[in-house]
Amino acid sequence: MRVGLVGYGLAGSVFHAPLIAATDGLVLDTIVTSNEERRAQARAEFPGVRFAASPQELWERTDGLDAPGPDNPLDPLDLIVIASPNKTHVPIATAALEAGLPVVVDKPVAGTAAEARALAALAEERGLLLSVFQNRRWDNDFLTLARLIADGALGEVQRFESRFERWRPQPKGGWRESGDPQEIGGLLYDLGSHVVDQALTLFGPAALVYAESDVRRPGAAADDDTFIAITHVNGVRSHLYVSATTAQLGPRFRVLGRSAGYVKYGLDPQEADLRAGLRPAADRPWGEEPEALWGRIGSGESPATGGGTPVRSLPGDYPAYYAAVTAALRGAGENPVTALQAAAALDVLEAARRSAHEGVTVKLPTTTAPSATDFPDTEEQPV
Repeated sequence: MRVGLVGYGLAGSVFHAPLIAATDGLVLDTIVTSNEERRAQARAEFPGVRFAASPQELWERTDGLDAPGPDNPLDPLDLIVIASPNKTHVPIATAALEAGLPVVVDKPVAGTAAEARALAALAEERGLLLSVFQNRRWDNDFLTLARLIADGALGEVQRFESRFERWRPQPKGGWRESGDPQEIGGLLYDLGSHVVDQALTLFGPAALVYAESDVRRPGAAADDDTFIAITHVNGVRSHLYVSATTAQLGPRFRVLGRSAGYVKYGLDPQEADLRAGLRPAADRPWGEEPEALWGRIGSGESPATGGGTPVRSLPGDYPAYYAAVTAALRGAGENPVTALQAAAALDVLEAARRSAHEGVTVKLPTTTAPSATDFPDTEEQPV
């Protein structure tokens, strides 16, 4: 199946292109970029790849085909992957779906949950796959934690702490750090998309959302230090931190259950490996980390002083995402991340932005919120 990739910046070149090329059944056919340096970079790694200057050129390939063949540059594409700036996700995804093409969109799929649900409705109407690239569901630490919870190793989970922290005291600029709301920049929608998606995947829908969001660095225009607290419908509390201003990094995960806790430091190695030019291959391990970085499980002990028992980290598996997309396109599996799941995460992100701006705790629409006695029949309560 031929894939058209829209965008060859960080997301396109580091994540999507290598993973697409490593997936059995997928071929990276065409990349949309007008940047000559990026074209040269792509051509060096993927000889024979085609280029287009605009997404519209990809839609045109679905028309006027008399005798398409393997060497015909007008062969229609089978999948469009959108890795362009956030503000372009909705219009490009809409155009692709209207052209009859299945779509993968990098996170966040849209700026609002309403837009995400509208895209989902369009895809359903056209009978097309619409999937959202939430690669952090296949991080080694997340897979390991999900296994521990499923096995009951922690007992009933009461609190989930998740940190995606960095130390970048100088802003880099660009659209990701733009203060223009149209750009959908800032950490709340960038790294926040990951930590919120992970929390909802593990513990289900949110009932209450509280957030604090700040612009800390001189010259920065978008949020660079944000905290989100979620009370899930099932009573679990998630405390989520995303920051570019953390001089001392906290644990990636600290998860507290009735029987035991799990603490894990360090990030999944796959992004660093992809940035370094390493690629998934069947003949060598992928996504594994050294024993020194394994998390620890225990009760009444401090992992910082060697307490608890090491838990071998499961290998991270970003390639599993596109393998699942391929299976779904062939009718042999489910969409790995639906637009409706992404919309639920955007509900939380929108509530978090409102909470931080207005200083309120936002109650999301649900009929089974565990805190109904604390917040009876109200939309929000002052913090």
